[in-house]
Amino acid sequence: MNILEKQNCPECKSTLVDDMQNGEIICSGCGVVVDDQIADFGPETISSNFEDKMKLARATGQTTYSQHDLGITTEISISSKDYSGKTINHGVANQMNNLRKWQQRVRVSSPKERRLANVLTKMGETCESLNLSKNVLETSSMIYRNLDGHVDVKGKSVVSITAATIYMACKQCDVVRSLEEICRGICPAKDVKSKTKLAARYYRTMVMEMGHLHAPVVTMDKYISKIANMTQTEVRVERLALEIAEKTKDSSIADGKAPNGIAAAYLYVASVLLGQNVLQRDVSSVAGVTEVTIRNRCKEILTCYKLKITLRPSLAN
Repeated sequence: MNILEKQNCPECKSTLVDDMQNGEIICSGCGVVVDDQIADFGPETISSNFEDKMKLARATGQTTYSQHDLGITTEISISSKDYSGKTINHGVANQMNNLRKWQQRVRVSSPKERRLANVLTKMGETCESLNLSKNVLETSSMIYRNLDGHVDVKGKSVVSITAATIYMACKQCDVVRSLEEICRGICPAKDVKSKTKLAARYYRTMVMEMGHLHAPVVTMDKYISKIANMTQTEVRVERLALEIAEKTKDSSIADGKAPNGIAAAYLYVASVLLGQNVLQRDVSSVAGVTEVTIRNRCKEILTCYKLKITLRPSLAN
């Protein structure tokens, strides 16, 4: 059925005016009310504050994969007053409490939904504690949802499977985070080593079952930029380290070695060549390796290559 909106007044054929405040369509000539109780398709509020806009919003925001119900479930709030502000009686209040209790039980009725809710909740807490973006949280949530049919998550540790999923999401989003850093943000310090080892095993299983497309390789420049930002190194030192890494990428220096140790060595070599005072102790603490590792990687770089820097005349003085 096609509904045609009236463009002119049926009485005097004048143009119509929308009165959104009263929800009516009136004639601009004779003033007759052509239609009433119309739907308001305009904005909820004219305020520029996001919090004020959300208070007057007619519906919720966009759906999210970080919640087991995609964020579209209606919740019964705890209140002793109705929508108009009147106090409800004791019988209705008890009825609403019972409805709220059963509504919370029905939301996670099966063990699968309960496990999904626990893992997604742990993901949200971990991403918030590690200051990870919402993109990483949504990506990790989608990865965990796609594990169904590829990896059996039943009986696995919630902390370790959460860390492995966030680690894979960080790689997809080009965010440099080690598995140990992620586990350090989830579990206590005494359990970091064991949970990291278990999460690494889960991650290898996920890569083998889901394919290499779900686990891209983080390039060396990401590690160098991360260490440079955390140590507040000058930009020209970071640029030289990136250039050295680019020139030596075809060699076998980084084969079988931790990328953060190689990146720390590149940054330290660049700082020495430019005469910057960067301590091995500071770089090693940020990179998560020992000072001996940095010295060994520097020896390998300087043994395999001969570095020569030509300064501009303006910088040479």
